[in-house]
Amino acid sequence: MSDIGSRLAEIVGATHVLTGADASEDYSHDETLTAEPVRPAFVVRPSTAAEVAEVLRVATDTGTPVTARGSGSGLSGAAVPRADGILVSFERMNKILEIDTENHVAVVQPGVTLQELEERTAEAGLVYPVYPGELSASLGGNVATNAGGMRAVKYGVTRHHVLGLEAVLPTGEVLRTGGKFVKASTGYDLTQLIVGSEGTLALVTEAILKLQPRVKHQATLLAPFTDLGGVARAVPKVVGSGLGPLILEYIDGLTMGAITYTADLQLGIPDEVRETSQAYLVVMLENRDTARLDADVQAAAELLTELGAVDVYVLPGGSARKLIEARERAFYTAKGAGADDVIDTVLPRAALPEFMAKVTEIAQANETFVVGCGHAGDGNVHLAVFQKDSEKRAKVLHALFEAGMSLGGAISGEHGIGHAKKQYFLELEDPAKIALMRRVKQAFDPAGVLNPGVLFD
Repeated sequence: MSDIGSRLAEIVGATHVLTGADASEDYSHDETLTAEPVRPAFVVRPSTAAEVAEVLRVATDTGTPVTARGSGSGLSGAAVPRADGILVSFERMNKILEIDTENHVAVVQPGVTLQELEERTAEAGLVYPVYPGELSASLGGNVATNAGGMRAVKYGVTRHHVLGLEAVLPTGEVLRTGGKFVKASTGYDLTQLIVGSEGTLALVTEAILKLQPRVKHQATLLAPFTDLGGVARAVPKVVGSGLGPLILEYIDGLTMGAITYTADLQLGIPDEVRETSQAYLVVMLENRDTARLDADVQAAAELLTELGAVDVYVLPGGSARKLIEARERAFYTAKGAGADDVIDTVLPRAALPEFMAKVTEIAQANETFVVGCGHAGDGNVHLAVFQKDSEKRAKVLHALFEAGMSLGGAISGEHGIGHAKKQYFLELEDPAKIALMRRVKQAFDPAGVLNPGVLFD
């Protein structure tokens, strides 16, 4: 191990190879509730793709496991290192290399945060519209997990905005995929194969991201419903209305109470309405013209009333912003309340009513408390599971994932599989698909050094 450390120090400099107590405890974990922290043998902080390539050559030569880390905000355990391994931290590769206003693209290194990109694109009147809710998250981490978020209902997820990559293979080869163009039909799409691969195929050292024009005017509606089924049934109608919501979120009554209490947020909803409402639909609209936005707000309010909303409230700008921020922090609210796990199952949005009914049945049958919220517009359901008994909790999670998949869904919509959901992925996914994924992994990483234990045993 000392020989490996010496070789790594030659590549990145001794001050950028951390071992033992010199490596902060932050490097040992991400935000996953169920993953045990692990302190790696080495934390390496490269500054260039060439350095990353040399680090991976050392890892392949010595059979040393490698885990990549951005900001550590992931929720699947994919950034938890191995005790005998190298953690590659991209904190020094944090430059926005270009904002190309003619082609509407940004070129960034993996350590750039969403907050930093948001500030730079705003100056140019553009926006990177993927908004997973944690602005401290890095673009490299977002690419690795194919992050989504609340704006996916209108703009899609990370893979819809990654036009090209610079990536390093475990052999030390540096390749470029895609470019500043939106379509190509030239062999396999290696860009999209790497997006969402959770650091198991290659390490991304640069990304070309598609930007959108920034729309200035927004309005947020809050619609309480007497039951969650009413919200679920309303979602496809809102999406199909032609209003094109920027955000379409559901929040169950208990979660709404928790996040507004935590944020000390008063929404002006009368007590009698709040007491009879078990779920809420949050609809954010945007338009470049205020008159058109006002017309859309009126149309949305009328539609929500027709769909069974108890009432419809157009929130003032400050309250709307605070509610969205509180919704973004729902995970931390659940964590603070003692949640034992958080899942992000995704399914066709028309299947939401049936799935939510199954969630209630599974929770009651297993004496488990399950609450949540989610990106209703794209069928991505976020559930906090409160069950201390690990065996019973595993049974509940298996049943929830199985229910979602039986309705045409998937285990994870945006958090990824990582270590945390691997057991269920291997148990429930099509064996033929898993076998093919293993062969893809073998082609990219024949030595098996990149994130071993993530996705596969």
